[in-house]
Amino acid sequence: MYKEIISGLTSFIGKSPTAFHAVANIGAVLRENGYQRLDEGDRWEIVQGGKYYVTRNDSSIIALNIGSKLKDYRFKIAASHSDSPTFKIKENAEIQVKDKYMKLNTEGYGGMLCAAWFDRPLSVAGRVIVREGERYAARLLCVDRDLLLIPNMAIHMNREVNNGYAYNKQIDMLPLIGGSECKKGDFKKFIAKELKVEEGDVYGMDLYLYNRMAPSVWGMNQEYISCPQLDDLQCAYTSLQGFLQGEDDGAVNVFACFDNEEVGSGTKQGAASTFLYDILYRTNLSLGKEEEEFYRGAARGFMLSCDNAHAVHPNHTDKTDENNCVYMNEGIVVKSHAGQKYTSDALSIAVFRGICEDAGVPLQFFSNRSDMVGGSTLGNIAMSQVSMNSVDIGLPQLAMHSAYETAGVKDSYYMIRAVRRFFESHIEALPVDLLP
Repeated sequence: MYKEIISGLTSFIGKSPTAFHAVANIGAVLRENGYQRLDEGDRWEIVQGGKYYVTRNDSSIIALNIGSKLKDYRFKIAASHSDSPTFKIKENAEIQVKDKYMKLNTEGYGGMLCAAWFDRPLSVAGRVIVREGERYAARLLCVDRDLLLIPNMAIHMNREVNNGYAYNKQIDMLPLIGGSECKKGDFKKFIAKELKVEEGDVYGMDLYLYNRMAPSVWGMNQEYISCPQLDDLQCAYTSLQGFLQGEDDGAVNVFACFDNEEVGSGTKQGAASTFLYDILYRTNLSLGKEEEEFYRGAARGFMLSCDNAHAVHPNHTDKTDENNCVYMNEGIVVKSHAGQKYTSDALSIAVFRGICEDAGVPLQFFSNRSDMVGGSTLGNIAMSQVSMNSVDIGLPQLAMHSAYETAGVKDSYYMIRAVRRFFESHIEALPVDLLP
């Protein structure tokens, strides 16, 4: 059971080195399960009982499973994100060093652990815009071989590195790609050759470094999984599986995966954009319903904001809250924050607790130490566009934002079961009267 799920997860991550690839692979899975693609620029004809999906910027995706018996319907949403911290290749990327080396000029995307990127095989992936006659076409690129490496500096040249070192992304983190035979212009020629197009037809590139290390299942009892991009492709994959398995005739079930969470979500395809609102509002209109019904559907709705959480570190137990701390392989995490970086409140926690009890899934609770600043996620950002009850959940992991992260083997199974139960459940988390 766990083995099959982990195999599916690692296969998905292995084929998804960038947000563009993750969304393309999610789209392929949706089509295999009978979902029809809609384009934002077209007129929509949506029917009850239909299954649809929409992408924006090739890097965010929303899927809709329309109930066949909609009356006083509601939206039920599971949202995650498609991006992970990495290094983006700049437009004029080639830097020659004394005519002996060629390295690429990059900049950091998101808040990564820099040290994890050194001395490991890397390659290049992303989206390339190619001119085809009078039109431009987006082409996915994934160079499937070891291509680059960011070499560490020997300890003899930096004796104090183990006492703490501030990595400079413009100096320390640039990857080596070739030797003296590499010349200016070779990188673009290489990209064109990989795509089997003419160099002059390459008009734009969104390219990133990705880690080539294979996933590993390890531990005395094979209880841990390590691989790149567990944050947040583990949640994207498991929430997708739960979405595909769950059915509710009286609701519009929604799977959403947004780009750019790692850099604040403030893009046209991020959680702060109108993407979610646009899709839900247009769905309501296309179903022939009035505007009032859209707002009622949102008010009756519920969202799971799915993004991984920090497990207790075995060497740094003091970094987590004394009581609200979580462990790998012990269940889904509910995240709370007094400053509202997470959407969870008493009502949404109660609803999700009931869902997990019905699904037979263990639940854990996470809060940051009160004297430490934690991260944030997409839930409260998305809810600024479409307001409904929401709970922030995730799966516990170690080394978040490393190039190689670690999670528990059992927890992916727990997430699929809970999300499936969520999409099967009749949920109307309307306000309750407070007792006097």
